[in-house]
Order: sequence, then structure tokens, then C-alpha cells
Amino acid sequence: MPRQSWLAVRKDLTPRRHTVLGVMAFLVPLAIWCLFSYVPFIWHPMIKVINPGDVSWFRADQLIPREDFDKEFARVQTEGGHLPTGTRANPIFLPAPHAVGRALYTAFTTAPVLRGDLWLHESLWMSITTIFWGFVLSSAVGVPIGILCGSYTAIARLTEPFVDFIRYMPAPAFGALMVAVLGIHLEPKIAIIVIGTFFQQVLVVANTVRKTELGLIEAAETLGAKRHQLVWRVIVPASLPDLYNDMRILLGWAWTYLIVAEVVGVSSGITFFINQQAKYRNFDNVYAAIVIIGILGLLTDQVLAFIGARLFVWRTLRPSRVRTLFIRLFSNRLTEDAPLKPGAEPTA
Repeated sequence: MPRQSWLAVRKDLTPRRHTVLGVMAFLVPLAIWCLFSYVPFIWHPMIKVINPGDVSWFRADQLIPREDFDKEFARVQTEGGHLPTGTRANPIFLPAPHAVGRALYTAFTTAPVLRGDLWLHESLWMSITTIFWGFVLSSAVGVPIGILCGSYTAIARLTEPFVDFIRYMPAPAFGALMVAVLGIHLEPKIAIIVIGTFFQQVLVVANTVRKTELGLIEAAETLGAKRHQLVWRVIVPASLPDLYNDMRILLGWAWTYLIVAEVVGVSSGITFFINQQAKYRNFDNVYAAIVIIGILGLLTDQVLAFIGARLFVWRTLRPSRVRTLFIRLFSNRLTEDAPLKPGAEPTA
């Protein structure tokens, strides 16, 4: 049997290829970053001064544009003075991977510069709290409304035009209004997350619910199901796996509004940490904080995907090893505990 191509259309990957491509998804961008950081002839537009020589305005470890360094070097060489020396380097806003990796540790262990500022872990917890309550409040209202819109055409016609109108308004535009109504602390930030996800959530959930097979609904009607039973006994269970995946995607949207939400009122959370470190020109800490946001989002999504694969096993392409282990465990125990029938002989 010929080996399947890596780019076969609508074909599942083997577990090995699945793992290899998943790892490469991170290694390729990291390799490009390393090339720009460690290979001088690719992109190093600055010169880091080692010895200023006879150039009065040069200082050791100062970053100078290459054009300015070359101009001063040529001038000093013409005058016969002591030549400056330096190495090619990147701008301060593009730290190398090892510097960002070091900052992923030191950012948690370094005390805030100003008294009263929060540590990084405290800022992260405040951001996680904002995301959690914003998404929970949005889902508590948006999901039921979306289910009703997807189930009843009359409710959809009454609701969706206005929802569709509001969703085109950028959530940050409501920032000043939320501060005036809710104050300057976490409440307006949570409100921005709700506004940014709620209206999208209603439409996405409604569209998912509409994909329920009509055959299931007609079969339930034939068996005498009432309207509310069609919704909660047929439509919702049939749409549940897709609704779960919708929530995973919409949670990512909520994270995208976090940076904007946290500058409303008093700056707080991870956004305040990023802004402060940028002011101090500690760009390695800025990149570290951005990477932490990505790690938190990715871990959350993967945990939800793991849970979803166990909740909706009939939709999983690959068998669950945990489920298989439990089936084998309990099937063996049931076999051992089962009483022998009269006249039957025990098996070895």
C-alpha cells in the first residue's frame, strides 16, 4: 500500500506526523527569530559600541545606527585618531530568545520598581479574574439567547438584527461609558470583555444550533415531543459538541480584548506590567509577558480540548487512551467478580 502524502486532501494524519507538525509549528518561528537575533548579516541594523575611541558622544554598550557609526568611523580614520570599535546588534526592541527566556524567570522574581505596584504573578491573576468573569457573564446570557434564536425563527428575527448592528461597534468605544457607570476598577474591564464577546456569541451559537439535522427534529415530533422538548431534548444535545468548540473559540476572542479592557479606568493586570516595562525599556520583560499570555491561552485551550474529547467521545477521531484504560480495567474487574453459572468451570 503506497504511503500517504503529507498534503493529502481531507485525510487524517498519522499520530507521528501529527506530533511532528505540532512541534514544528513552534520550532519554525523560533528558528526564524534565532536567525534574526544571532546571524549578523541577516538583520542587525545597529552597532553596539565596545570602545568609543575618539568619538566624544559614543559610550560603551551604546547602540548606534550603522550609518552613523560608519560616518564617525570614517571621520576619525581620516583625522588619524583612535578608531571606535563595536559589534553588529539588533535594536533594543528586539531582544534575543535567550534574553526573553531569562526574563520568563526574572520577571517573576524581580520586585516592582515603584512601591504599590503589583508583582507579575499578581498582575496575571488579576487578568485571569477579568477574563473569567467577563466570559462567564457573557456565556450565561449569550448562550441561552443564541439557542433560542437558532431554534425559533421568530425570536431570531426579533433579536438578531439588533445584535448584528451592535457587534460592529468596537468594544473599546464603550470604555468611557463603562467607567462612568461602573467606576474605575475591575467592573468596567469585565464589561468590555462581555461587550466584546456577547454579541458575537449569540450569532455563533444560533448558527451552530441551526445546523441540527431536521431528521432528528421530525423524528421527535413524530413521537409526540412538544416545542420545549424539541429544544432541550433534541436540539441542544445534538448541538452540544459543536457548542463546546464554539466556546473554546470565543474564549480566545475574550483574550484578544484583554489588553484593551485593562487600559480602561485605572490600568491593571498584565497590561499595566507590559506598559511599565516598556517605559523602562525592558523589552525582554515585555516579550516575556506577551509569551506568558500566549502560554496561558494555549494551555487553557488544550485543557478544554482534552476535556471535550472525553465528554464527546463519539466525535473524537482518535480513541481516548484514558477511556480505553478504564474500559479494560472495569471489564476485567467485572469478569473477575462475575459469579460462575451452575455447571460452568472456572477459566484459567
